Amino acid sequence: GLAQCGACSVLIAGEEVRSCVTPVGRVQGEVVTLEGLGTLERPHPLQQAFIEEQACQCGYCGNGMVIAAKALLDKTPLPSEAQVRHALNGHLCRCASHNRIVRAVQRAARAMKASGASSAEALPEASANGSKA
Repeated sequence: GLAQCGACSVLIAGEEVRSCVTPVGRVQGEVVTLEGLGTLERPHPLQQAFIEEQACQCGYCGNGMVIAAKALLDKTPLPSEAQVRHALNGHLCRCASHNRIVRAVQRAARAMKASGASSAEALPEASANGSKA
């Protein structure tokens, strides 16, 4: 990988990292993948917002966009549109769903604020499939 598209993004110790250029031996801290954010029964508010806004058409960028948005919301719970766009810059979207994605991130932020939950509190316990290490 060349770290050019963002599709392989994961969270390592809460920071967005491109896994295609990250040697496993250098990983220190918890690794959270898209699958580790929520479950089918209880999706993370970001995952739910992406579904409600129909933000991912082809699915190519979805993983990286959700992970980048999670990293953003952990630091900036109610970001402006400009902050969302800046955080997602560098993530390649092939089907031009950018506006829907931005709306989904802002929807998730509002939903989490209304529920009183932070982005981190919305995480389920570690799953049996190892997606949260």
